[in-house]
Amino acid sequence: MNRIINKLSVALLLATSLTSCQKFLERKPINTATDGNFWNNEAEANNAMAGTYALTRTSLMEQGMSHYYYGDFATDEFMSNLPGEDINHIGNINWGFFIPATELHRGLLRLRRWDNFYRAIDQANRCLQNIPGIPVDQFTSANRQAAKDALVAEAYFLRAFNYFYMARIWGDVPLVTESVADAALAPNLERTPQAEILNLCIKDLEAALPKMTWAAASANRPIRASKGAAYALLAHIYAWKGEYDKVIVAADSVISKGGYTYVNRSNGTTYLSIFKGNTTEGIFEIAKNSNTEGSGHTNPVIGDIAFRTLKTPYLATNLGNSQFTLDVGTLNNLFPNTADSNDYRRKNGFAYWGTVDPINIKYSNIIYTAANNTSPINLNNIIVFRLADIKLLKAEALAAQSTFGEARTLLNEIRSINNVSAYTGPDNTLFETVIEERARELFLEGHRFYDLIRLARKTGTLKFNGTGAIVRMDGTQFQQGKYYWPVDPILIQLNTKLTQTPFWRDKM
Repeated sequence: MNRIINKLSVALLLATSLTSCQKFLERKPINTATDGNFWNNEAEANNAMAGTYALTRTSLMEQGMSHYYYGDFATDEFMSNLPGEDINHIGNINWGFFIPATELHRGLLRLRRWDNFYRAIDQANRCLQNIPGIPVDQFTSANRQAAKDALVAEAYFLRAFNYFYMARIWGDVPLVTESVADAALAPNLERTPQAEILNLCIKDLEAALPKMTWAAASANRPIRASKGAAYALLAHIYAWKGEYDKVIVAADSVISKGGYTYVNRSNGTTYLSIFKGNTTEGIFEIAKNSNTEGSGHTNPVIGDIAFRTLKTPYLATNLGNSQFTLDVGTLNNLFPNTADSNDYRRKNGFAYWGTVDPINIKYSNIIYTAANNTSPINLNNIIVFRLADIKLLKAEALAAQSTFGEARTLLNEIRSINNVSAYTGPDNTLFETVIEERARELFLEGHRFYDLIRLARKTGTLKFNGTGAIVRMDGTQFQQGKYYWPVDPILIQLNTKLTQTPFWRDKM
């Protein structure tokens, strides 16, 4: 990891005391505390952990919506070649487009950098190095050892989460497992093979799980990692590795022991509550649903997912079309005008259906903080893992293992709760059918790009291009690894041990 990342990472801790789980995630990291006078008691350890969550949220909110840029934007969900600085390059997978190093504000440049992820990892490393040394008698919870163990486990989880996220974006990334006290002495590191990164993620989760509990249902359960979140992350890691037998085991733990239940989809308000966050279905979420956590901007170029995809009356400040146009052809394929057109996800999750500018309204929990419906704030959590996701991931794994009957049962369970008839098609298309059900269920939730990679690996079917004229990625490019992002040249200049992502080496 290059020195500049370390310099920006040192001592990002929280300075205020915490009184509830909600306020825990509203805090912002600041630079006042140092390791020399910190790490003395439970309150300080808890503050440090809050900093790790806050920095993880920053990783997923680069450019206001990096979670969706990485996971949705370059897929068939959106039209290709959309206008706006760098927007067409991001969406068209033209990720090697030249940007002068002086233009640090540019979205494409910032998405090619992994600084924010390493800041979160540095903070997790700092927690892992220091929390174990705090005497148990300095904890004030009723079960002091359990409180200490839980914080260590959360640090392991968040380090694994950030590394897995990076591995899916860049493939090989530098591996850093210790925080460096003197950033000037931090060594330059090469990119570590993705297989080793994923093995560390699994090892971290295996270390975390014995120290975790199955969190009881509560208004804030999904926003701090518990056994459910750890097993959900394990299931996704194993799916990415193609180890589907292990996906089933991890997913079963979530399903049978987590206590998660579906939110009723028949009513629009209850359906949209999933995306506001903190429902019985949520397994792990990034908190954004309070006034201090929400984000937004009256300038649509700056705003997050809601401000990119909504329009009036769901976003009063946008009287025109949505900025990011959904692919109508894809929507019609996912939700055809058949007997299943009463799919609750179509009826309650979209507006302006049948027009040239339909919109997804999952992120329409907007409040206005100034007169005349101005200064909007988006109060929707980032829903990372939820029950329907893990059920369908298990169905995918079962289909991959040719356990078609059980896969079909899970698939039809999801279809049933959404008012859709059972799938009666052949077994040999069941894997792809599950992936397409994930597209309906998890539309615009940051999963589609990775789902399509797994689909292409398993079946050779590519669906990145949608119905637009632009070919985002063909079969040859997929085999060459075009779906991994390039590293911005600035990072390579700062660290000469870094090499460019293979597909992009002659294209930057």
